[in-house]
Amino acid sequence: MKTTTVGMYEAKTNFSKLVSRAAAGEEIIVSNAGKPIARIVAYVPPNKPRKPGRLKGLIEIKPGFDEIPPEFVDALGL
Repeated sequence: MKTTTVGMYEAKTNFSKLVSRAAAGEEIIVSNAGKPIARIVAYVPPNKPRKPGRLKGLIEIKPGFDEIPPEFVDALGL
């Protein structure tokens, strides 16, 4: 990704051009008095929210799942 730094005045006067460049994949850093203060980047829509229950009925917890195996009991002295 290409990065370009522009001053506040240039960003103000060429804002639409800078937004077009950002939409094309370029990162624009806006600076004021030589200090970076903002970043113009392309918008990336958020991921779709998770839908609970998609694996319902597909996962089975076997009996004894949460029991401590005997070799661990011996090793831990439980």
